[in-house]
Order: sequence, then C-alpha cells, then structure tokens
Amino acid sequence: MVKTHYNCPCLETCPLSKSMEIVGGKWKMQIICSLNSSGATRYNQLKKKMDGVSNTVLSKALKELEESGLIVRKEYLEVPIRVEYETTDACDALIPILDSLGNWYEKFCSEKL
Repeated sequence: MVKTHYNCPCLETCPLSKSMEIVGGKWKMQIICSLNSSGATRYNQLKKKMDGVSNTVLSKALKELEESGLIVRKEYLEVPIRVEYETTDACDALIPILDSLGNWYEKFCSEKL
C-alpha cells in the first residue's frame, strides 16, 4: 500500500478531496481534455464538442476552471469580439494524472461494466 503525506480522516483538509472539487463535475474533465487536445478553442467550437451541455452549464464550468487557474480566457478586441479558452501550465501538469486514472480504469474496471 502506498503511504501518502497526509492522513485523510476529514474531507475538509484532504488534498484529494480539494482536487476533486476543482476538476469534478459532469463537464469539467471533457472541457479539460478537449482544450488540451485542441489548443485554444472558441466557445461555440467547444460547445459543439460537448454534446448535450447547456450554455449555462458550460459557461459556469468554464468560469470555475478559469477561477481555479486551470484555463485562461483570452478576449480579442475584434468585431465581433472573439473569445478563446486554453489550458494553463497547471492544467497541463494535470494531464498525466488524468491519463494514469484512465489507465487504472482500463486495467481494473472496464470489464466490470
């Protein structure tokens, strides 16, 4: 068993729990993966990739990811205004962790579903 640097009896102080607050939710992982693979992406392009997400939910998720420092919103003063979203270095550092989580699922869980 791998020992960690923290003891997790209380979710209020658990780093894993705090991390999941930042990246958890139905659409955040899809947004992160899409921006990571596509680079800077406009809102409508991103919405097309997120099949079934409402404007309200997508806007909220983007704002939360921006506030968390995982994505950056760039506004270009053009007519009409162009807005693009892209990942930050903090988000890019998260990608290998997400890849490892996906590998774990494939190894231990994929056949159970």
